[in-house]
Amino acid sequence: MVEPSIFQLLINYASLCKNDVVLDIGAGLGFLTRFLAEKCGRVLAVEVDNGLVRILHEQFGALPNVEVIKGDVLRLSLPAFNKVVSIPPYNISSALIQWLFNKKFECAVSVFQKEFANRLVAPVGSEDYGWLTVLTYYHFDVELLDDVPKSFFYPQPEIDSIIVRLKPKLPPPFRLEDEALFMKLVQALFTQRNRKVRNAIQPFIKREHKLSREAVKVAGSLPFHDRRVRELAPEDFGELANALVN
Repeated sequence: MVEPSIFQLLINYASLCKNDVVLDIGAGLGFLTRFLAEKCGRVLAVEVDNGLVRILHEQFGALPNVEVIKGDVLRLSLPAFNKVVSIPPYNISSALIQWLFNKKFECAVSVFQKEFANRLVAPVGSEDYGWLTVLTYYHFDVELLDDVPKSFFYPQPEIDSIIVRLKPKLPPPFRLEDEALFMKLVQALFTQRNRKVRNAIQPFIKREHKLSREAVKVAGSLPFHDRRVRELAPEDFGELANALVN
C-alpha cells in the first residue's frame, strides 16, 4: 500500500484510542504500523518474511509500544488484542476470516480484494453466496466501506480492493446446538450447492452419523429437504444442523 490516506481511513474506522491493543497482520515495511503506533497503546506487528522482520526491528526497535512478532499469524500464539487493523496478504483472506471466528475482539478493519469482500455479504441464492457467507453472517456484522483502487498498491494487483469492517455478533443471530457440526455441515453442503438438500446431505449423514441405509430416510425427514442448498438462508442452515443433533 503506497497511499497514506488509506492508513488514516483504517484508523478512523477502527476508532482507535490509547487503550487499544491492535493486531497488524502482514506488517510488511511498517508503513501502517507507524500510523497505528501513534494512535494506540500497543501494536502487535506480525510478519512472516525474515527480511521484512529485520526491517521492522530496525524501524521500531526504539518504540516501546510496538512488538514485532515473526511468524504465520494463523499458527501463532499471540498476546491479547482488542482490535485488528491490517492490510493482510490476500492469499490468506479466507483462512484469516475463519481464524477470527474463534478470537475475542471488538472490531477488525482490513483491506480485502473486492471479489472476496463481496462473498462475505452475498445475497442468498446469488453466484457469490457460499459457505463463507453463511459462517461469516453467523459470527460478524460486515460493512463494506471505502473502495481502494488497485493503483494505490505497488506492485499493482489485477483488481480493486475495499475496506471491510467486522464486528462480532453478540449474541449470535440464532441458536445452535453444536457450532462445530453447523460449520462442517455448511461447508459440506456447498460442495453440492445446486442439488436439493435431501440428496446433498446424505454423504454428510453417512460420514458424521455412521448411518448407511437410514441416510435416505433421515435426509427426507429434515427441514428444507426439498429445497436447493443455494436457496437456504443462514438461519435455515442453523435449523438443519440442530435437527441433525436432535
